[in-house]
Amino acid sequence: MSQLIRQSVAVLLFAVATLGGCAHQSPTEVNANPVRVADTKAALRDLWAGHIFWIRNVVLDNATNNPAARDAAEKEVVANAKQIAGAITPFYGEAASQKLFTLLASHYGAVKEYSEATVAGSKRQQEMALAHLASNADEIAVFLSGANPNLPKDTVRGLIAAHGAHHVAQITQFQQQDYAHEAETWQAMRQHVYLIADALTTALAKQFPGKFA
Repeated sequence: MSQLIRQSVAVLLFAVATLGGCAHQSPTEVNANPVRVADTKAALRDLWAGHIFWIRNVVLDNATNNPAARDAAEKEVVANAKQIAGAITPFYGEAASQKLFTLLASHYGAVKEYSEATVAGSKRQQEMALAHLASNADEIAVFLSGANPNLPKDTVRGLIAAHGAHHVAQITQFQQQDYAHEAETWQAMRQHVYLIADALTTALAKQFPGKFA
């Protein structure tokens, strides 16, 4: 098992323990229809899987110098971010949805910056992109924890930071043509975004059980 996957597993276990603890504090979750909750989890998992799929295409196309394919994939990244942000509109309204879209766009921007810096071989630009990723993870954590008390800020920050680390590892592996380890990273990324989707759904069901009736 690679170091990245071990680290990802550690984050997953911490998040499950933290969010599981929150579940005992809220009696409203039992009022949510489990079928509706499961459907929402599946929908959000699909959206987050689309997020990593299209960004993977962008960074691969960068590494292989295929600008036409990269630009087409980037349009899908933006469309997907709008869909993820739109998923919270029924709960928090259009303004919050737009805020989340802005944060997701910034997340993608940092990933793209790191990809371009890696192709260019610029350590300085890589460091700037990593700082951007870290500050964006903080902003997302503040936003989501502020909107929903069932999403502890430190837990969300850990989830998003680990997610960003997966993007960084994948970019490096494509640049080095290390496809075997990239395949491992992809598996870790997929399982990790499923946890993000599940955490968001569980928190929404606790806060708005009536919307899952």
